[in-house]
Amino acid sequence: MFPTSLTLFGVNLMSLNRLLAFALVFAAAFTAVASADVVVGWSMPTAFPTGTGNVPTGTSYLPPGPNGAGVADQGANKVGSLLKSVHALAAATYTSPAGNGTQYSFSSNNWSPGDYYEISFSATGFSGLSLSWDQTRSSTGPAAFKVMMSVGGGSFSQLQTYTVLQSGGGGAPGTWSTSTYNSLYTTTIGSLAGTDGASSVVIRFVNNEAAVSSSSGSNRIDSIVVSGTAVPAPGAAALLGLAGLIARRRRD
Repeated sequence: MFPTSLTLFGVNLMSLNRLLAFALVFAAAFTAVASADVVVGWSMPTAFPTGTGNVPTGTSYLPPGPNGAGVADQGANKVGSLLKSVHALAAATYTSPAGNGTQYSFSSNNWSPGDYYEISFSATGFSGLSLSWDQTRSSTGPAAFKVMMSVGGGSFSQLQTYTVLQSGGGGAPGTWSTSTYNSLYTTTIGSLAGTDGASSVVIRFVNNEAAVSSSSGSNRIDSIVVSGTAVPAPGAAALLGLAGLIARRRRD
């Protein structure tokens, strides 16, 4: 027989029925949120400065946003996150044209080999991370890219190479607009191995072309989302185990 009075984490639970109800309600609530959650996400909700003398230029730029320059506008771990673009040429300019079914995107020109977009964030409290993003280019913008990742301050390793599709013009599969989403421009990496609970993750979308692109050739990125499964705290894990134990004993 189970005792009718238990002390759990310093709380005296006066009856088995009360304990069972508490544990089962908690387990149900946790299960409901155990599906993939947004760890960090950048939807580019804010327009970049425009007008003569106001358009951002330089070798690096952090896009404006509601939480500060470069900081993610979505996700549980947005605090401390950062998105930026890095270019070899100081002539690079940064604009916010239409996204892939969204109001804005992060666009830049004057691309050299090795230039990149970069996101950095913490994966603390999450496991099973995945990554998705939308990306396109002009007819003269760079098409060949690769994804590089560093975990915990370690060296960068290559995750995959990919080709960026053109938006608009001859041969393009579509044109980015604020009103229409086109899945052909979305790339997904289903597993970011080795990132579970990592305090620091850095991912770069790197120009893999061998030559400098036309100065006016642009490349833009949008809707960058890192997803994962929240890991329960030790006390929460204990309650989940307790719920299962009690349920089994009740059936016996």
